[in-house]
Amino acid sequence: MMNTLQADVAVIGFGKGGKIAAAALGRAGRRVVLIERSDSMYGGTCPNVGCVPTKALVHHSGRRRPDDSPQEWFEHAIGEVQQLTSTFRAGNYDALNNADTITVLTGTASFVDDHTIAVGNDVRVVADTILINTGSEPVIPDIPGLRDSPRTVTNVDLVHGTQLPGRLAVIGGGYLGIEFASIYRRFGSQVTVLEASPRILGQEDDDIAEAAAGILAGDGVEIVTGAKVLEIRNEDTVVYEKNGREHTITVDAILAATGRTPATAELRLDNAGVRVSERGAIEVDEYLRTSRPHIFALGDVNGGPQFTYISLDDSRIVLDQLLGAGKRSTADRVAVPKTLFMSPPLATVGLTEAAARAEGRPFKVAKQNVADIIAMPRAYIVEETRGMMKFVIDADTDEILGAGLLSVDAQELINTVALAIRHRITATELRESIYTHPSSTEAFNDVLAM
Repeated sequence: MMNTLQADVAVIGFGKGGKIAAAALGRAGRRVVLIERSDSMYGGTCPNVGCVPTKALVHHSGRRRPDDSPQEWFEHAIGEVQQLTSTFRAGNYDALNNADTITVLTGTASFVDDHTIAVGNDVRVVADTILINTGSEPVIPDIPGLRDSPRTVTNVDLVHGTQLPGRLAVIGGGYLGIEFASIYRRFGSQVTVLEASPRILGQEDDDIAEAAAGILAGDGVEIVTGAKVLEIRNEDTVVYEKNGREHTITVDAILAATGRTPATAELRLDNAGVRVSERGAIEVDEYLRTSRPHIFALGDVNGGPQFTYISLDDSRIVLDQLLGAGKRSTADRVAVPKTLFMSPPLATVGLTEAAARAEGRPFKVAKQNVADIIAMPRAYIVEETRGMMKFVIDADTDEILGAGLLSVDAQELINTVALAIRHRITATELRESIYTHPSSTEAFNDVLAM
């Protein structure tokens, strides 16, 4: 017998945006049903297989001493990380399921029509408003032998596995690939990054990317650019072409780090009349409404920037539509920062030098190597003096256009720079501010003294 639940709001997917919206709507007295297909994903990608476990692995990999057995230390780290994610997962579930107005269902959701969702074979949810927050999933590129090889892993597989690969090949030199290359090298794996483009981190300026590549190489990561992967042979041999010559490496694991795609395959969006783009993302307007005005899409599934904090901001936009004045939109977003958690981290915001030049605007550049920043003794205190700081500044107004910070604490520093950009604080003001000592922020006193 089919059990039918009536709801004011149904939320498909327990990601950041969905859970924040569900909690707020529940507090406002709305009857909410939150549907998550896996009991291992309460809370979404970030606390389970994304930000939390990977950044915890960054921390643990940095604590390994030369005499520690790589495999034993890795097993210990994975155990600690799994315990942490279990705590987060249980907390996320209890926080919502224990609310009087919220019901959490576990099962695969698919649309029956634009107000009705089937959950497995036993439950149907009928809702006035529906929020889709199913996130994204790893893409395994169509390289002969890659999908069939038992050595092929995704980032999700890696954070669950307890066996440290002796040799790891990473296909893709973007944020995901470089982050895992850095982590696993520090655990003790031999790591080779294969990037088809002329250099890694193609969205960043040449000098920033070159500095990052130098740090990785110094840690022992082998980076092969201009490498076109041709096939995976005999399950464990990666065959690639560079400069017209064929090369092979034999590995224990192959990480496909070539991107993620919106997770919509099981939703049966056609039954609801919800349109998707050519890339499979749910089409939304600036208020995150789909082609059905009562259905919203939040987070990675709508094709926007794939960051947890964007999903959080998506929830603010949707809640403003459902509970507020309805004015907040994606057009309000300015200077959204991002961080690559290699060691040390690379954090960026705003325009690169190349982008400013392409726009034809007058600009000046302020940059220094971290080792040369006199006002940043913290880098020496924590024994991490690698990297550089770079600012792109409007030559007429002195406003900061963008920054690339490859340094200790960059993931924190970038938020101050982003705030300065949003509020049009000048480089001079940022340079002449008073910062605590010894801190990383006081590097601004030095770097911006042009």
